[in-house]
Amino acid sequence: MAVNLKKVPSTPGVYKFFNNKEIIYIGKAKDLKKRVSSYFGNAFKDRKTSQIKFLTDQIETFTTKNEVEALLLEQMLIKENKPKFNILLRDDKTYPYIYFSLDHEFPGVYSKRTKRAVDKKYFGPFVSSEAVKKSIKEIQKIFKVRNCSDNTFANRTRPCIEFQMKRCSAPCVQKINKVDYFEDITSAKSFLSSSDNKTVQKLTNDIEKAVSKLDFEKAAEIRDRLNRLNLLKEEQSVVTLANDIDIFSVSSEMSYLGISIIVVRNGKIRGTKTHLIKQAHFNSLDDVYQSAIYNFYENQIDIPKKILCAYVLEDKKIIEDMFLTKYKKLVKIIHSPSKSIRPIFNLCKLNAAQVIKNHISKEDKYTFALNELSNYLGIKDIKKIEGYDVSHISGDNAVASCVVFTDTGPIKSEYRLFNIPKDFSGNDIGSLEHVLSRRLKYYDNRSTKPGLILIDGGKTQLKFVSNIISKSKHKHLEVISIVKGSNRIRATETIINKSGVVQLDKHSKAFLLLQEIRDESHRFAIRAQRNKKRKTITKSELDDVKGIGNVLKMRLMKEFKNIKNIKSANLSDLMTVDGINEKIALEIKKL
Repeated sequence: MAVNLKKVPSTPGVYKFFNNKEIIYIGKAKDLKKRVSSYFGNAFKDRKTSQIKFLTDQIETFTTKNEVEALLLEQMLIKENKPKFNILLRDDKTYPYIYFSLDHEFPGVYSKRTKRAVDKKYFGPFVSSEAVKKSIKEIQKIFKVRNCSDNTFANRTRPCIEFQMKRCSAPCVQKINKVDYFEDITSAKSFLSSSDNKTVQKLTNDIEKAVSKLDFEKAAEIRDRLNRLNLLKEEQSVVTLANDIDIFSVSSEMSYLGISIIVVRNGKIRGTKTHLIKQAHFNSLDDVYQSAIYNFYENQIDIPKKILCAYVLEDKKIIEDMFLTKYKKLVKIIHSPSKSIRPIFNLCKLNAAQVIKNHISKEDKYTFALNELSNYLGIKDIKKIEGYDVSHISGDNAVASCVVFTDTGPIKSEYRLFNIPKDFSGNDIGSLEHVLSRRLKYYDNRSTKPGLILIDGGKTQLKFVSNIISKSKHKHLEVISIVKGSNRIRATETIINKSGVVQLDKHSKAFLLLQEIRDESHRFAIRAQRNKKRKTITKSELDDVKGIGNVLKMRLMKEFKNIKNIKSANLSDLMTVDGINEKIALEIKKL
């Protein structure tokens, strides 16, 4: 069914793509007509875009006043409909909070998951469960608040190990009274809702008050608490001068997206979160950042004044206006980290890339590259590629290599070397013609036949190889050539086939695969050529001297460096070499 693009308006808004009345993709755009039309043009499209184009049989659009409204509506519709081609960040049904059981006479502090906080007993939500556990441990170390269950509390007859470790004041066995314990609970809640500096100031003031009342025991207890807080601050693995900031980084590789989020509060990393999105489709990284930021703060109440993005967004104002519209908060999007935050910023970028690397297999990498190359070349399902290169030195010791790559990478057991006859030595075109003529004989078995041949050379080499193949019974076999760029600078190579230049993105996995095959065929050929040359060099005039074998020959070469020096040496010098007697020395002098 043909899609009618004439009715799509040139306004900001949201578009929906349908297949058999099911929504398969939802997007937003500043100009709906321009964005929607881009899906259905003739320009090369990645695999996902091509699938969307192929499946779409109906389009619906909804106009909004501006891009911010479009972003809010888009995210709401994605969450509601969950289209198969949209990026869906894993949305936990519940979020981790710190919970105080204030209805108990001696409240405890716990980790609790809920969709959203229901009253003042909850603090959060936190970025992860680990962040909650870490904060509870801090509270226990400083304020000695209990973490045991109410059942355990009711049945204790003596202090537990938490008391011995100075992480609980043991209210279960009356080691502390209710009033003092509630003061600790109040201080713990204040610690969660304010900065460390404010807590330090409060504890310092409490010490002064206790001293003024001559309550030195109380002052000593508060002093110990203050010391534990200062020690805890020193123990933090990463501390920065930056106060409250959230960092977002997105990494894209193949069909995967890695998203890393780091939350910094009071100069410390309070939590991290990563997302791995498989088979991701997106129009730009701007869209990914917008979606990630929107989803992350949808259930958050702790929104910082600054958000640091590891990618320079084309229009950060959309996100800033989104916070103003949805949360009534002024948030500044920045891209340049300060010196103090840079180590954490780099950590965030590293994690975004690492979450992909941890999940990508070798097969994923090569399968994606082969599929991408198939799309670029218009060849159906390339499963196997052979790469050829010729190596020689001034026409001598010429060899040609054949390397084989499949969806699992290089198949070294199928690599082949070809000695080039002296008649073709130094003639790259003649050498390729000779090698391909021999190789084609092995393609009768369908399992050995490649889907594509790559040669290192220009139009002339490509033409000759194509002619050889066209005259064989494998005339449908595709051949492409990789041509060295200006001054042999990497990533300036050109890919050509019989139709001309193939427009490949220099950063695409398809292009990188062709580079890898070319480099591997070159390495294999060079190594073989050098081995061949080494064998030739080992043959010398010394081989004609009776009594000299490989060992003596090596000793002579080590001592005199070359044949010329050996021939010019006198008898006594020659006889200094272990194993060379007068008879052998005289034979050497006859050379």
